[in-house]
Amino acid sequence: MTFIATLILALGMSMDAFAAALGKGATLHRPGFKEALRTGLIFGSIEALTPLIGWALGLAASRYIMAWDHWIASILLAFLGGRMMMEGFRQTAVAEPCEAPQSHGFMVLATTAVATSLDALAVGVGLAFLQVNIITTALTIGAATTVMATTGVLVGRFIGPVLGKWAEVLGGLVLIAVGATILLQHLGQAA
Repeated sequence: MTFIATLILALGMSMDAFAAALGKGATLHRPGFKEALRTGLIFGSIEALTPLIGWALGLAASRYIMAWDHWIASILLAFLGGRMMMEGFRQTAVAEPCEAPQSHGFMVLATTAVATSLDALAVGVGLAFLQVNIITTALTIGAATTVMATTGVLVGRFIGPVLGKWAEVLGGLVLIAVGATILLQHLGQAA
């Protein structure tokens, strides 16, 4: 994968964290930069670890399915992108208004980060079948997620309920596009 493809993948992977951070920011009372950065670092750290775990799992099985690697990566990305888009379109119930907290607890943020990074785990499995530098890719995904989640918290109180679902839809489209690009590149090389 090229650097541009890695960056696009990282941005796509960070969109669900961005959407979640918008929601978290929307529920806080005037979140400041310190709280936003704390949230971003938690999300980014977890998002950087999960593709490494997925990559290790995928690498263990790679010798059995090397002939199908491009199809596996493309199907995984298309599936995850589609799932993100469906989540983005899904209607959420409106909660009863209550007093907004100043910050979220670590466990709440970590649990949310793990939930939004499961797609990065599956992407890591797919990346095991490609010639990528997994450390660079994981760090790029983590850095993009840190920036996107931090930004999401800061702007979340203004536009979280509206933009949140569209950010996830956009992230899903990006993942599908990356999967299609991987498949087309492989099919182009085979021709």
